[in-house]
Amino acid sequence: MRHPSLKIALVEKEFQFAHHQSGNNSGVIHAGIYYKPGSLKAKLCVEGMNLAYRYLDEKHIPYSRCGKLIVATERGEIPRLLDLYDRGIKNGVKDIKLLDYKGMNEIVPNCQGLQGLWSPNTGIVEWGDVTRSYAQDFMERGGKTYLKFEVKRLTEATSGDYPVTITDDKTNTIKAKYVLTCCGLQSDTIAVLTGCAEDPKIIPFRGEYLYLVPNKQSQIKTNIYPVPDPKFPFLGVHLTPKLDGRVIIGPNAILAFSKEGYRWTDYNWKELKDIVSSPGFRKLAVKYAVFGLKEMAKSAVIPLQMRTIQKYVHDLKAADVIRGPTGVRAQAMDKDGNLVEDFVFDSKPGSEGVGARILHCRNAPSPGATSALAIAKMIADKMEDQFRLSASHLRIKSTV
Repeated sequence: MRHPSLKIALVEKEFQFAHHQSGNNSGVIHAGIYYKPGSLKAKLCVEGMNLAYRYLDEKHIPYSRCGKLIVATERGEIPRLLDLYDRGIKNGVKDIKLLDYKGMNEIVPNCQGLQGLWSPNTGIVEWGDVTRSYAQDFMERGGKTYLKFEVKRLTEATSGDYPVTITDDKTNTIKAKYVLTCCGLQSDTIAVLTGCAEDPKIIPFRGEYLYLVPNKQSQIKTNIYPVPDPKFPFLGVHLTPKLDGRVIIGPNAILAFSKEGYRWTDYNWKELKDIVSSPGFRKLAVKYAVFGLKEMAKSAVIPLQMRTIQKYVHDLKAADVIRGPTGVRAQAMDKDGNLVEDFVFDSKPGSEGVGARILHCRNAPSPGATSALAIAKMIADKMEDQFRLSASHLRIKSTV
């Protein structure tokens, strides 16, 4: 949109867009409550949510602005809930308000808790559908897409005009002037191909969901979340209504045995060995050993996963759920075993060869889907600034 004359190729290793994270998540449109005021994540989430709703309306993509209720069920959670409210106000999140027990029950009649935080502008959508709409827009503007093109090499080309050659596993090639990678679960693998460091490494965490049985679905009309515990790395198990009327509960968070390991039986020994042999991962495993074991137990025993939900919806039992979908989260980790929650860009500016013409987006953290259009603007700025590009410089020719 910024440079209509550009020739741009979009390369995807799967047979369809949104095959992994973008098409396998809870579908929530986040409002921006959780993030540190003034942080890039807070700014991009709030801006991205507004852009997302505008886009969905323009494209007539179905969504529901069903809201989110964050529930404190113990007195020790109330200070953290008040902190979330304060963060939301500072981040510019509109219309949020604190609720007492009566106020919560007006929104969710069967909800139990001491105090709640209501975010009416949180919504739900099928992000896979949105992703495919983005791709369609891209093609309508003249962009070229290549599916089933798994990048294996990024090498220097003989042509001075298009010095980067991208090669797949079948020896098909694309020649380009400049390259941006944003590869999610495979982002570290691709970055290493051009001489970048292994860190931050991507640790795949599988998130498993449950479905409420049909006769219980009508009880849940809004997202219901716990108050996050800062001792643990993820937000926690929540209830989310889907556009088709179903309700999902989850996710848990357990180490996947491969970067695309959606089931316990999915494993890749090479990837698993690379993960567990990392000093950073060993530090991470020690730090969250108890948390990890509990998450594995929840995966195997459904009643354990339901205990969290029963704190704020008492009448839901293990018999009211069945196993549902799974997703795999690309969690970036630094060499010291810390989970990376900010954006990470990597390249070799000033160096010789292909590395100088490639910018890697190695981490686009949650809420990446909500923030997508705001992230796109930032990455376009980054590309222009990184390579001092003008519209005339940015012309990219692709040949297969």
